[in-house]
Amino acid sequence: MRLLRPKNVDIVVRNDQSVAARPDPSLDSSAAGLSVAPAPAAPGPVPVPTVARTPAAPVAAAPSAPVRNAPMSPVAPIRPPDAAPLPPPTPGPVPAPVPAAAAPVAPAPLAPAPVTPAPAPPAAPESTITWAAPGSAPPPPAPPPPVAADVVFAPPAVAPIAPPNPEQSTRIGEMLIVRGIVTREQLDLALAEQIASGLRLGTQLVQLGTITERQLVETLADQLHLPVVDLRLTVPTAEAIADLPEALARRFEVVPLRKTPAGLEIAVADTLNGSQSVLEEGIGGPVVPILAPLSDIRYAIDQAYLALDGVEQQVRAFASVVESRPKAEQPELVVDANAPVVQVVMLLITQAVRDRASDIHIEPQDGTVRVRFRIDGVLREATRMPDSMADALISRIKVMADMNIVERRRSQDGQMTTTVDDRPFDIRVATTATIWGEKAVLRILDKTRSLRSLGELGMTPQTSAEFRDLVRSPFGMVLCVGPTGSGKTTTLYAALSEINSADSNITTIEDPVEYVLPSINQIQVNAQAGITFADGLKSILRQDPDVILVGEIRDVETASIAVQSALTGHLVLSSLHATDAATALQRFRDMGIEPFLLTSSVLAVEAQRLVRRICLHCKQPYEPAPSERAFFAQHAGSSKQQFWAGVGCNLCAHTGFSGRVGIYELLRITEGMKELVMADAGHDELRALAVSEGMRPLRDEALRLVEQDVTTMAEAVRSVYVG
Repeated sequence: MRLLRPKNVDIVVRNDQSVAARPDPSLDSSAAGLSVAPAPAAPGPVPVPTVARTPAAPVAAAPSAPVRNAPMSPVAPIRPPDAAPLPPPTPGPVPAPVPAAAAPVAPAPLAPAPVTPAPAPPAAPESTITWAAPGSAPPPPAPPPPVAADVVFAPPAVAPIAPPNPEQSTRIGEMLIVRGIVTREQLDLALAEQIASGLRLGTQLVQLGTITERQLVETLADQLHLPVVDLRLTVPTAEAIADLPEALARRFEVVPLRKTPAGLEIAVADTLNGSQSVLEEGIGGPVVPILAPLSDIRYAIDQAYLALDGVEQQVRAFASVVESRPKAEQPELVVDANAPVVQVVMLLITQAVRDRASDIHIEPQDGTVRVRFRIDGVLREATRMPDSMADALISRIKVMADMNIVERRRSQDGQMTTTVDDRPFDIRVATTATIWGEKAVLRILDKTRSLRSLGELGMTPQTSAEFRDLVRSPFGMVLCVGPTGSGKTTTLYAALSEINSADSNITTIEDPVEYVLPSINQIQVNAQAGITFADGLKSILRQDPDVILVGEIRDVETASIAVQSALTGHLVLSSLHATDAATALQRFRDMGIEPFLLTSSVLAVEAQRLVRRICLHCKQPYEPAPSERAFFAQHAGSSKQQFWAGVGCNLCAHTGFSGRVGIYELLRITEGMKELVMADAGHDELRALAVSEGMRPLRDEALRLVEQDVTTMAEAVRSVYVG
């Protein structure tokens, strides 16, 4: 039966052929401009309810699906004896029978809620109910339906569903368009990506590289009417840092700046989003948010809450324990998991990781233990401790790296795994004896760091294209050479990632395995188990390999096997310690490799260095020394007048540099090069021929980065021999 009714009135069709109309309690009938007079519930034709309209604006209501309402006026169901059987119920919730009652019960109010329309189930022949204006004649009654049932039509009582509120995203997007920072197409792309990622629109635009964090913060400042702080120049006060616990700062990614009468000023990347009450409870007072880029905030947190701040306390605790114990019991301190020396080691590793250090140097000296971090290729002193901690400190590191703590005269190597700030790290340990005691160097390897592709290493387009062709050769040897810490392993891994496929068998022998590569067979050198580079390479040749990576060629045996492997149809990638590409060829000859074997196996030699980048946060013009300007003009062949350098800021530890980039030279073994090698030519002849055949030497590549304001003249001279 189809019912036509006002949208704020419930219709009850009873099996006694009466129709009851009642207002929907979820809507105010007076506000809707409607008053309803229900028809008498007497047997006979279905009366037409009369609706009296009062002047009011029309009320729009969402269409409702026929579902059973909340408790209604009870009506006893009556069915004639000869009534046809009821049709089967439609799928969905089955309404419970309504109990009979003598007196009507007031219906329960319905909570207003948005309703999702649902299709009505198929019905039997229907009668139509129309609504007449006051004073008009009622239409003729409709014939009764063949089947009477207790049916209630009312808006379904469903929980409200809050749709995504695009107001803020639209506002920030429109503001960026008005400022000319993004285009409409870029905004639409970010909104599409936002659906899958669930990120905020500003964060999504930053991840896509459409805008910078600083542009986002400046736009948010106008939108939220908040000030902006430059963390490059602003140093948090000790009083502010003491007020905000480190756990809260890292949890909500905020930095305390200073205390003011209005409250504690904190740097945030966006609105506090409900965390303000937690922060205020944690500090016991109000907070004043100030905007700053998120990357600056994270770095400032690491600088504000130094792990080394706890070293002094642990050193004092260690000294008190040592003094309170007999001499014979002191060695047991190194195996106590709660000993202060354990905490000192972890604090040193934690601070090194947060400072982006690649190595930790622990060096005993006269009366002290000096700890230095190598950051961006340069050693910086981190802290000093009393020499009484030297033996316990080295012993603790040996225990963690599974090394012999009794042997102190011989050099040892080990490896350990630890976790810092919920990130796993592999640490390679090497110890050696000095006149003041054992010295330890810890190489930190971040297991979560993503590998770089060849296009991200910093090669010129020409060098990158040539190197890609070389690593796709079916056989031969490609060498990466340079000093320790020049990025050779990163380049080799990038080459493997370039050629890794399901139809190739790639096997490596490394010491250590720095990064785990998917679908590649990696072997760890283990001298105690008899697995050396030479022995491992012999076993690899019996594994039907297509590509072999030898982590480093250190001796004659390994070099000879690698050359034989390249001659027998395998592609061999390896590294070698040499100053430049031409020197690497001489190194092979010094190892006893015959010139004809060298020229037949080696395809090319790639030499590289890493130079520090100028910090983008404090980059400013500067005037180089006259000698530097003259050198640049002579060798770069450029009339460059404006030079740039970093003046130092909080985000680069006041060094003026942040991060490093590679410079490369690629020497190919051409026919002319083979003739010089066979003739036992010297370094200068080999280098001159390579340059004449198109090789760009390291010096020219370093000066190219100076020309592009990526690095400085002083850094180019420091990192590369430019004589």
